[in-house]
Amino acid sequence: MAKAKKDGPRRKDGAWDPLKDNKADKNDAAVQPRTPQTESHSYRLAYADDEFLSREELRPVRLQLELMKTEMALAERGIKSTVVLFGGARIPAPGQSAWAARNDTQRQNLEAASVYYEEARKFAALCGRHSASYNHQEYVVVTGGGPGVMEAGNRGAADAGAPSIGLNIMLPHEQAPNRYVTPELSFNFHYFAIRKMHFMMRAKAVVVFPGGFGTLDEMFEALTLIQTKRMERMPLILFSEAFWRGIINFGALAEFGTIAPDDLNLINFVETAEEAWKIISDFYDTEK
Repeated sequence: MAKAKKDGPRRKDGAWDPLKDNKADKNDAAVQPRTPQTESHSYRLAYADDEFLSREELRPVRLQLELMKTEMALAERGIKSTVVLFGGARIPAPGQSAWAARNDTQRQNLEAASVYYEEARKFAALCGRHSASYNHQEYVVVTGGGPGVMEAGNRGAADAGAPSIGLNIMLPHEQAPNRYVTPELSFNFHYFAIRKMHFMMRAKAVVVFPGGFGTLDEMFEALTLIQTKRMERMPLILFSEAFWRGIINFGALAEFGTIAPDDLNLINFVETAEEAWKIISDFYDTEK
């Protein structure tokens, strides 16, 4: 076992502070004499060398770092469980124009879908108010951190005075943190796989609003984990039965035999925030 370091920065309790020590090392390296040796790429501290950390061989390390950073932050905050909100980034708030529309039909559809923005906001507020009785450690709203339904989820939690999580991801468009995410719970990811893990690791319910490929991907992943019992059974709730049955023939999967008829019972369809919360409340026998 390595011995405690005798010299170097100390915490208030007198213990050696490795974080401050690492910062001191970086500062020392920055003020060293500029020579061919100190200017060499090989001389950089490994953990401070972005070019080194970005190498293909370091991918396992980057995956681990993305997993650990968010996990440690949530654990330190005492967050034990979450309610996951998935849904389209392109759905506008009521009264706003559909910025993503490419034609009149899309504009009409997306602007009409603003009702789901409002329901997501109401639902997240219900979660936030219930979470307060658990010191905001249970039933904490988590979204993808971006616009549309994600924004509505974080906004609803903020309406209720509750913290909420945003798991953002680096994309060329659509995905920047919305202003309603609790700043210290706003995370950014490079890897979809690690981001998905964090969505599911504390989930007590998964609530899905109309959306595109990303929403479908997240919904089916959650369904698969529950169906295969890799996760405990939990409420999986889809807003707008007409939308979902219009794009997916769930019954045909059961009729064909690629899923069991009972698998259809994993899905709950709702139209309002109150219906969605009642399903969760009844499932966990919580106070209304």
